[in-house]
Amino acid sequence: MANPLQRPVRVLVAKVGLDGHDRGAKVIAAALRDAGMEVIYTGLRQTPEMVVSAALQEDVDAIGVSILSGAHMTVFPRIMALMKEKGMDDVLLTGGGIIPETDMSQLNDIGVGKLFPPGTRTEDITTYITEWVAAHRNF
Repeated sequence: MANPLQRPVRVLVAKVGLDGHDRGAKVIAAALRDAGMEVIYTGLRQTPEMVVSAALQEDVDAIGVSILSGAHMTVFPRIMALMKEKGMDDVLLTGGGIIPETDMSQLNDIGVGKLFPPGTRTEDITTYITEWVAAHRNF
């Protein structure tokens, strides 16, 4: 799907909390770059507040959170609440990691986008982000 923004899609990739395993986040960041997106990688040990602040400063179209620590039911709702406070209703919050299907459903119900388990093809992630941005950020 073509990008209607006439500029590269901008994605912030973040590792939140004490989770120090960032290989997957770096692989996703590289895949998004290879697909023509601008990627801002926050590095390790970010807080939800730091992630949302960086997303605002960088004027991103999407935030991708990589989480393996089991804190997803705390991290995603907090980021979503901060995004709503800041009026970031047209920014996608997505991510991936070790997240049980039932938790994915609950997070989707509060507005978190599709979540990707380990082993997901990077093409599926880039397609999802591109299509979401095309549908929601057409201005």
